[in-house]
Amino acid sequence: EPRDMVRKISAIGLRHVGYAVPTELFPPYVTASIEVVRTMTTDEAAETAFRWSLTLISKILVRSINEGSTVVMKAVNTNQEKALRRAVSMAPRGKRNMAMLNVAVGTESISPLYWAIETGSHRVAKAMIIDLLTIRADRDHYYYGNEALFTRHPDIIHKLCVDAPPLLWPLLDGLIWRSRLVSQGMRRVNYYIQHLVQDAEGNMNKALEWMAG
Repeated sequence: EPRDMVRKISAIGLRHVGYAVPTELFPPYVTASIEVVRTMTTDEAAETAFRWSLTLISKILVRSINEGSTVVMKAVNTNQEKALRRAVSMAPRGKRNMAMLNVAVGTESISPLYWAIETGSHRVAKAMIIDLLTIRADRDHYYYGNEALFTRHPDIIHKLCVDAPPLLWPLLDGLIWRSRLVSQGMRRVNYYIQHLVQDAEGNMNKALEWMAG
Protein backbone atom coordinates (compact mmCIF):
# COMPACT_ATOMS: atom_id res chain seq x y z
CA GLU A 1 0.00 0.00 0.00
CA PRO A 2 2.03 3.01 -1.25
CA ARG A 3 -0.09 5.63 0.56
CA ASP A 4 0.17 3.82 3.87
CA MET A 5 3.91 3.35 3.42
CA VAL A 6 4.44 7.06 2.67
CA ARG A 7 2.48 7.89 5.84
CA LYS A 8 4.64 5.56 7.94
CA ILE A 9 7.90 6.86 6.44
CA SER A 10 6.77 10.45 7.06
CA ALA A 11 6.12 9.54 10.71
CA ILE A 12 9.68 8.19 10.98
CA GLY A 13 10.94 11.43 9.42
CA LEU A 14 9.11 13.48 12.05
CA ARG A 15 10.78 11.49 14.80
CA HIS A 16 14.13 12.21 13.18
CA VAL A 17 13.33 15.90 13.58
CA GLY A 18 13.42 15.28 17.31
CA TYR A 19 16.73 13.47 16.97
CA ALA A 20 18.19 16.51 15.15
CA VAL A 21 19.51 14.34 12.33
CA PRO A 22 21.22 16.47 9.61
CA THR A 23 19.66 15.86 6.19
CA GLU A 24 23.16 16.03 4.66
CA LEU A 25 23.79 12.53 6.05
CA PHE A 26 21.13 10.83 3.93
CA PRO A 27 22.93 10.78 0.52
CA PRO A 28 26.11 9.20 2.00
CA TYR A 29 23.93 6.69 3.86
CA VAL A 30 22.12 5.70 0.65
CA THR A 31 25.42 5.38 -1.21
CA ALA A 32 26.98 3.26 1.53
CA SER A 33 23.93 0.98 1.70
CA ILE A 34 24.00 0.44 -2.06
CA GLU A 35 27.72 -0.42 -1.89
CA VAL A 36 26.97 -3.05 0.76
CA VAL A 37 24.18 -4.59 -1.31
CA ARG A 38 26.49 -4.62 -4.34
CA THR A 39 28.84 -6.95 -2.46
CA MET A 40 26.01 -9.33 -1.70
CA THR A 41 24.53 -9.85 -5.18
CA THR A 42 25.44 -9.74 -8.85
CA ASP A 43 21.83 -9.21 -9.90
CA GLU A 44 21.77 -5.74 -11.47
CA ALA A 45 17.98 -5.60 -11.43
CA ALA A 46 17.93 -6.23 -7.65
CA GLU A 47 20.59 -3.57 -7.10
CA THR A 48 18.71 -1.06 -9.26
CA ALA A 49 15.45 -1.77 -7.43
CA PHE A 50 17.14 -1.37 -4.06
CA ARG A 51 18.76 1.91 -5.15
CA TRP A 52 15.45 3.29 -6.45
CA SER A 53 13.55 2.29 -3.29
CA LEU A 54 16.12 3.62 -0.84
CA THR A 55 16.52 6.87 -2.77
CA LEU A 56 12.76 7.41 -2.69
CA ILE A 57 12.62 6.67 1.04
CA SER A 58 15.47 9.09 1.74
CA LYS A 59 13.69 11.83 -0.25
CA ILE A 60 10.51 11.34 1.81
CA LEU A 61 12.52 11.44 5.05
CA VAL A 62 14.40 14.58 4.01
CA ARG A 63 11.14 16.30 3.07
CA SER A 64 9.56 15.34 6.39
CA ILE A 65 12.57 16.58 8.34
CA ASN A 66 12.75 19.88 6.43
CA GLU A 67 9.02 20.57 6.83
CA GLY A 68 8.95 19.43 10.45
CA SER A 69 12.06 21.29 11.60
CA THR A 70 10.21 24.23 13.07
CA VAL A 71 11.91 26.72 15.38
CA VAL A 72 10.03 25.18 18.30
CA MET A 73 11.36 21.68 17.56
CA LYS A 74 14.87 23.10 17.25
CA ALA A 75 14.42 24.75 20.66
CA VAL A 76 13.33 21.40 22.12
CA ASN A 77 16.52 19.81 20.84
CA THR A 78 18.63 22.44 22.64
CA ASN A 79 16.56 22.23 25.87
CA GLN A 80 16.97 26.00 26.32
CA GLU A 81 14.10 28.09 27.62
CA LYS A 82 15.35 31.26 25.92
CA ALA A 83 15.40 29.49 22.56
CA LEU A 84 11.81 28.37 23.09
CA ARG A 85 10.64 31.84 24.09
CA ARG A 86 12.26 33.31 20.97
CA ALA A 87 10.65 30.60 18.85
CA VAL A 88 7.08 31.08 20.08
CA SER A 89 7.38 34.87 20.13
CA MET A 90 7.40 34.78 16.32
CA ALA A 91 4.02 33.00 16.16
CA PRO A 92 0.75 34.99 16.07
CA ARG A 93 -1.19 34.78 19.32
CA GLY A 94 -3.94 32.77 17.68
CA LYS A 95 -1.43 30.13 16.49
CA ARG A 96 1.03 30.26 19.37
CA ASN A 97 -0.49 27.33 21.24
CA MET A 98 -0.50 24.91 18.32
CA ALA A 99 3.11 25.75 17.51
CA MET A 100 3.96 23.98 20.78
CA LEU A 101 1.38 21.21 20.46
CA ASN A 102 1.41 20.11 16.84
CA VAL A 103 3.89 19.83 13.98
CA ALA A 104 2.37 18.17 10.91
CA VAL A 105 3.80 16.73 7.72
CA GLY A 106 1.13 15.36 5.41
CA THR A 107 -1.23 13.27 7.52
CA GLU A 108 1.32 12.67 10.30
CA SER A 109 1.96 14.91 13.28
CA ILE A 110 4.15 15.12 16.35
CA SER A 111 3.73 17.12 19.53
CA PRO A 112 6.75 19.26 20.49
CA LEU A 113 5.51 19.25 24.09
CA TYR A 114 5.30 15.45 24.29
CA TRP A 115 8.61 15.08 22.50
CA ALA A 116 10.25 17.38 25.06
CA ILE A 117 8.79 15.29 27.90
CA GLU A 118 9.81 11.97 26.35
CA THR A 119 13.37 13.04 25.55
CA GLY A 120 14.05 14.59 28.95
CA SER A 121 14.07 18.22 27.75
CA HIS A 122 12.12 19.16 30.84
CA ARG A 123 13.29 22.77 31.04
CA VAL A 124 11.74 23.42 27.64
CA ALA A 125 8.66 21.33 28.51
CA LYS A 126 8.13 23.40 31.65
CA ALA A 127 8.50 26.63 29.67
CA MET A 128 5.92 25.34 27.17
CA ILE A 129 3.41 24.50 29.89
CA ILE A 130 3.84 27.91 31.52
CA ASP A 131 3.49 29.66 28.16
CA LEU A 132 0.40 27.64 27.19
CA LEU A 133 -1.30 28.44 30.49
CA THR A 134 -0.50 32.15 30.49
CA ILE A 135 -3.54 34.32 29.80
CA ARG A 136 -2.94 36.93 27.09
CA ALA A 137 -5.26 39.43 25.46
CA ASP A 138 -5.60 41.98 22.71
CA ARG A 139 -8.46 44.34 21.92
CA ASP A 140 -10.73 41.58 20.64
CA HIS A 141 -9.80 38.30 22.32
CA TYR A 142 -8.39 36.53 25.31
CA TYR A 143 -5.89 33.75 24.63
CA TYR A 144 -5.48 30.88 27.06
CA GLY A 145 -4.06 27.50 26.03
CA ASN A 146 -5.97 25.39 28.55
CA GLU A 147 -8.54 24.17 26.02
CA ALA A 148 -5.95 23.53 23.31
CA LEU A 149 -3.67 21.62 25.69
CA PHE A 150 -6.32 19.21 26.99
CA THR A 151 -7.94 18.80 23.57
CA ARG A 152 -4.63 17.83 21.97
CA HIS A 153 -3.46 15.78 24.96
CA PRO A 154 -6.38 14.57 27.08
CA ASP A 155 -3.94 12.26 28.89
CA ILE A 156 -1.43 15.01 29.77
CA ILE A 157 -1.89 14.41 33.52
CA HIS A 158 -1.08 10.71 33.14
CA LYS A 159 1.88 11.53 30.91
CA LEU A 160 3.36 13.86 33.51
CA CYS A 161 2.66 11.46 36.38
CA VAL A 162 4.60 8.73 34.59
CA ASP A 163 7.39 10.62 32.77
CA ALA A 164 7.83 13.97 34.50
CA PRO A 165 6.11 14.36 37.90
CA PRO A 166 7.87 17.70 38.71
CA LEU A 167 6.04 19.28 35.75
CA LEU A 168 2.65 18.65 37.37
CA TRP A 169 3.13 21.67 39.63
CA PRO A 170 3.51 24.31 36.88
CA LEU A 171 0.58 22.73 35.01
CA LEU A 172 -1.75 22.79 38.02
CA ASP A 173 -0.55 26.26 38.96
CA GLY A 174 -1.38 27.41 35.43
CA LEU A 175 -4.98 26.33 35.90
CA ILE A 176 -5.44 29.05 38.51
CA TRP A 177 -5.96 32.74 37.80
CA ARG A 178 -5.40 35.17 40.67
CA SER A 179 -6.56 38.76 40.56
CA ARG A 180 -3.90 41.37 41.30
CA LEU A 181 -6.52 43.40 43.18
CA VAL A 182 -7.32 42.85 46.85
CA SER A 183 -10.71 43.82 48.25
CA GLN A 184 -11.43 43.63 51.98
CA GLY A 185 -8.48 41.34 52.47
CA MET A 186 -9.66 38.94 49.79
CA ARG A 187 -8.46 38.25 46.27
CA ARG A 188 -10.58 36.82 43.45
CA VAL A 189 -9.37 33.45 42.14
CA ASN A 190 -10.63 31.42 39.18
CA TYR A 191 -9.97 27.67 38.93
CA TYR A 192 -9.97 26.20 35.41
CA ILE A 193 -10.37 22.57 36.43
CA GLN A 194 -13.05 21.36 34.02
CA HIS A 195 -10.64 19.01 32.23
CA LEU A 196 -9.44 17.55 35.51
CA VAL A 197 -12.98 16.54 36.40
CA GLN A 198 -14.67 15.84 33.07
CA ASP A 199 -13.39 14.24 29.86
CA ALA A 200 -14.35 15.13 26.28
CA GLU A 201 -17.35 12.76 26.37
CA GLY A 202 -18.71 14.31 29.56
CA ASN A 203 -17.69 11.38 31.75
CA MET A 204 -15.64 11.47 34.92
CA ASN A 205 -12.02 12.15 34.05
CA LYS A 206 -9.31 9.85 35.37
CA ALA A 207 -6.94 12.78 35.98
CA LEU A 208 -7.63 12.88 39.73
CA GLU A 209 -7.21 9.09 39.92
CA TRP A 210 -3.87 9.34 38.08
CA MET A 211 -2.60 12.01 40.46
CA ALA A 212 -3.81 10.17 43.55
CA GLY A 213 -2.14 6.97 42.34
